[in-house]
Amino acid sequence: MVQSADSTTLPDGLITIPSSYPAKETLDRLTAAVIDRGMSVIARIDHAGAATKVGLQMRPTELLIFGNPRAGTPLMQAAQLIGIDLPLRALAWQDGAQRNWLSYVDPDWIASRYGISAMSQSTVEQMSSMLQTVTAQATS
Repeated sequence: MVQSADSTTLPDGLITIPSSYPAKETLDRLTAAVIDRGMSVIARIDHAGAATKVGLQMRPTELLIFGNPRAGTPLMQAAQLIGIDLPLRALAWQDGAQRNWLSYVDPDWIASRYGISAMSQSTVEQMSSMLQTVTAQATS
C-alpha cells in the first residue's frame, strides 16, 4: 500500500490524480476523451447513486469501464487471466475533504502482475500513454 498526499491509502499499482471537477463531470469529460480516442465505453456505474437507492449515503463515486479490443486482446492472448483486469477502468471520486480525484490501475503494474511485461511492452506503453492523455483531459 502507498500513502497519498491526502493520507488516503492507495493500493500498489493505482495511479490517482487530482481533478478540477466534481466526480460526475470528471467522468463525463473522461467519457468524451475515451470516445474521441476511438475506444468503446462498456459501462458507467454510479456507486453513490446505487447506495442512495438502498437508503445509504456515499460520497460521489463513479466508475467508467472502457477499452479497445485491439489493445486488450493481445494481452489476454499472452495471459488469459488478465481479462479480470481488462477492460480498463477509472474511478472518479470525492474524498472526505471534498477534493475530487481520478484513479486507475497502471497498465505496467497489470502486465507485471501477469508476467507479460517484456513480451507486451509496446501495447502496455501505448495504453499507459493513452491513459495519461485522457485522464489529463478529464481532470484539468
